Amino acid sequence: MLTAPALAIHLVSLNSAQAVGIPIALVGAVFLSFGAQFQHRGVGKVEAAHVTTGTGLSGSQLLALFGRPSWVLGTLLIGLAVVLQLASLRFAPLIVVQPLGAVALVITAVLNARVTHTRLNRRSIRAIAFCVGGVGLFVTIAAFTATDAPISEFDLVVILVLLAGVLTIFGTLFVIFRDRMGPFAYIVGAGVLYGFVATLAKVVINRILQAEFDLLTTCCVVGLLAAGGGGAYFVQTAYSVGPPDLVIAGLTVVDPLVAVGIGIVVLREAAEAPWWAPIAYIATAIPAVYGVFSLARNHPQLEEATERGVNRPGGETGMR
Repeated sequence: MLTAPALAIHLVSLNSAQAVGIPIALVGAVFLSFGAQFQHRGVGKVEAAHVTTGTGLSGSQLLALFGRPSWVLGTLLIGLAVVLQLASLRFAPLIVVQPLGAVALVITAVLNARVTHTRLNRRSIRAIAFCVGGVGLFVTIAAFTATDAPISEFDLVVILVLLAGVLTIFGTLFVIFRDRMGPFAYIVGAGVLYGFVATLAKVVINRILQAEFDLLTTCCVVGLLAAGGGGAYFVQTAYSVGPPDLVIAGLTVVDPLVAVGIGIVVLREAAEAPWWAPIAYIATAIPAVYGVFSLARNHPQLEEATERGVNRPGGETGMR
């Protein structure tokens, strides 16, 4: 995260128009938090009404989600959060706006604790601090050291090949280990796929604005839809096997790490970065990832579900 002096320097450098991006990003984080809570509630109700074996939402459960007002409302709120996040980046620099997204994790954790009458323990609070601090430092350092570079057609092909490999791996693991997959696996899968979504969305928008809608752009759109669809399914399934703040923790950590990682490795956006930058990337990514893993192991709802022999937390909280 930005230190107080660093944040003050950046705020001073913002003009009145750019400063508008800060409250927009904060409102977007609030919408994301409430949207996750409502979606989690809708998934829980659908799952309770459509009992199936194993984990992972079935086709009938996915269709039933559209009939749950809470899930539809949550989806609309998350859609608004995405729009506001894009709007905030239109006004304010990435270095100021991006770390603010981690606020969603804190809000979601507090909101979920109040709704489910579950008290966050010391270990889960520490895990959330690792998530927020690690991803904030990672994005901050990346914003200072990375530079935009032209995206060549070869770069796009590499990204699409990587995405095809990721989809194949996750699809194979899901088919083989579906009955044994926990919330952490689904969260990591969703975060990785959404990292590709962010990258491809940027590419597609730029190529359309430059009137370069060719076969390669079409392949990017197909890849974007495939990654978005797979990520959305993993998120909804993660809601069925884990609490919403754990899902948000995974997305606010894994998603930006993957997106920035693609920018650094494939798009060479860190080619002009100082020698210490790669070390700093790794040093800040480790605590963020550790925070997600720790939250998955120490979340009070998951611990209570394990003690009661319940596979999905929240079944007795009234949220479903």
